[in-house]
Order: sequence, then structure tokens, then C-alpha cells
Amino acid sequence: MKRHLLNFVMPGRVIPTLLLLALHQLLISPVIAYTALSDHFLKLVPSGGADFDIENGKLLAPILIPRVPGTPGQTAAQQHFVNFFAKELPKWSIEWYNSTSITPLSGNKQVPFQNLLFKREPPWVKEGQSNLLTLVAHYDSKITPEGFIGATDSAVPCAILMHVARFLDKFITQMHDEMSELGEGGTIPMDMGVQILLLDGEEAFKQWSDSDSTYGARALADTWENSPHPAMSFYRNPLDQISMFVLLDLLGAANPTVPSFFQTTHWAYKAMATIEDRMRKLGLLESNPTHPFLPDSEKNAVMFQHAYIEDDHKPFMARGVPILHVIASPFPQVWHTMNDDGAHLDMPTVRDWARIVTAFALEWLDMMEVEPKEETEAPATSR
Repeated sequence: MKRHLLNFVMPGRVIPTLLLLALHQLLISPVIAYTALSDHFLKLVPSGGADFDIENGKLLAPILIPRVPGTPGQTAAQQHFVNFFAKELPKWSIEWYNSTSITPLSGNKQVPFQNLLFKREPPWVKEGQSNLLTLVAHYDSKITPEGFIGATDSAVPCAILMHVARFLDKFITQMHDEMSELGEGGTIPMDMGVQILLLDGEEAFKQWSDSDSTYGARALADTWENSPHPAMSFYRNPLDQISMFVLLDLLGAANPTVPSFFQTTHWAYKAMATIEDRMRKLGLLESNPTHPFLPDSEKNAVMFQHAYIEDDHKPFMARGVPILHVIASPFPQVWHTMNDDGAHLDMPTVRDWARIVTAFALEWLDMMEVEPKEETEAPATSR
């Protein structure tokens, strides 16, 4: 579940929190080299195609099952993610962040929550040196109604992030190899990495509240806040390394509207909206929505209010992490119903989100530096 919240954190902390976020953004902005992809590069960004097929798709089909924390379905989803990265993307590190908590339905029994982190950093960096684009989705599903799948919430976002990682991988390797040959790297602007964070326990077990929701996110934010890097590290802790926390949720239904929630990261929202606009004008997107997926590109500063949707980003935002929340609002009509399944997905929309998010990640990581030549094809590992 997600809940609309009208007060930003809490009334007495509105200004301090906004100032903290603005200061954090000011501090990290010099390390981000953001060069727009060429039209040629945009045309090479794949949609995922058959890998998003709901019956046999390599990425999506295995997780169109109930994935309630502590159940066999969730274990199967975990194995799917780990096997994919271990076999197809062996240069990505795999980390587990485990925690337990009681829930309103568990009595005194501790329920396990297991966050998964897949990370690709420059091979020369030391602990606490790289700034990390952090792409995030939750992979658990709601306990009720029984048998609930949660295709938009959030199997599709998880599959999209797997697709993004796969396409990025070849270019990351090329970038690292070229930087090593030139003796580059070892500086904050150069040492960019990316991590895919799949969070557990986002859904409430009974009714959404501060204590019955975002179990994995709350535990991880606390862990990272209290995990200082060595004294000479540029970044204080893993939270400080996050250049942008891009959270995908409720994606896959037709005609989505994704607002821009935060003025401090509106520039990043505009970058993603520009990608959508350029791809549509180039005829690269399949869907025909009644409006852009990301319609708030020209949102004026005075239009931002102290309102957002509660989700896994909340405990990170409270600690000053910059957030780009990519969530459909209003929510899809299938939200928290048995119709949130594969059959009710709009597949052109799913594939278009895969293209948009992949292109955003390529731009963020400054991959125009390794743009393929005009006569070459997209990497053979992409679909």
C-alpha cells in the first residue's frame, strides 16, 4: 500500500528537512556529469521485447506470483533475481540485508525481511569512494487478498530494473576499461557507480502505518546510517553515496500519470521527461497515451507543496537522500485487487517504461563517452 501524505514529514520539521535536502543536492551536484544521449544512442535502447512476456518472459514471468515475506513464493523471486545477476551479470556484487520484525498478524513471531542489493562500481574504488545511482523497487506482494500477485505493485518495476542492469553492463565495462587505459578514475566526478536495490516488506500486513509498512526500507536506512566508512573516505556512509534514489512503483498500467513530487530533484524529473518526449518524437515508444507519462516537466516552483506519497523512499528521504519517485498517481485501477496481474498489464506501456528508465540511467552515468558508432548494432546481450 501507499498513502498520500499532506504534511512533509511533520509540520515542525518542514523547513529543516527541505533545507537538508537542498544542501545535499547542492553538495552532490558537481559530481554528476549529465550529457544527453544522442538520437542514435536512444534508438539503440531496447524495449525488453519478449523478456516481458507474462507467460514465458525471462525477466517478468517468474515473478508474477504471490511474493509475501517469509513464503515460498518470495524465496522463488529471490532465487530468480540472484540467479539472473550471478549468471548474466557476474561483475555485479550481490549483497543481502536481512532483518526481522513483528507484524500486526504475527503475534510475537519475528517475520524475516530480506533486501537485495546488486552493485557495479569502478574496479579501482575503495570503500566509500563512489557515488551511486540507486534504482529501487520493492519485490514483496500484499498478503491480502489471498493469491494477490501485484504485477504493477511491483513485479514490473523489478523486471524493468533487471533489464536496465543488463543493458548498462556492456557500457559500464567499456567505460571502466577506457578509463583505466587513460589513467583516469580516482576522483569523485569520475567514480560513478550504479546499484539495483530490491526492497522487502513494503506492503502493510493489516493497515498502512509508520510501523506496519516499509519494513525492509526502514531497517536498511537505519543500517546504512549507522555504517560509517573509513575515516579518509569521501562519503560518510552508504546513504551519503546515493547520488539519486530512483524509486519505481505502480508501473505497467495504460495511461499512467507520474507527477514531479520534489522541487529539489525536479531537474532529474525533467531529464527523464525529456527522454520520454524525445523518444516519442523519434517514434521509439509503442504506447499511445492520452498524455505523457511524465507530464510535469514545466511545473513551476510555486506549485510544489508539502505533499507526497508514502513509500519505500520515506526513511531515506528523512535522512537527506535525494529522491526521484516514479509512481503512477492516481494509482492504477487494479491497485490492491486481484486484477493486478499479468493479464491486466498494458505491455506497450511496460516496454516503454523499460526504454525510458534505461535511457535515464545511461545519461546519468555519462555513457555518451562510450556511444556506439553509427554503423554498429546494440550490444548482443540486449533484447
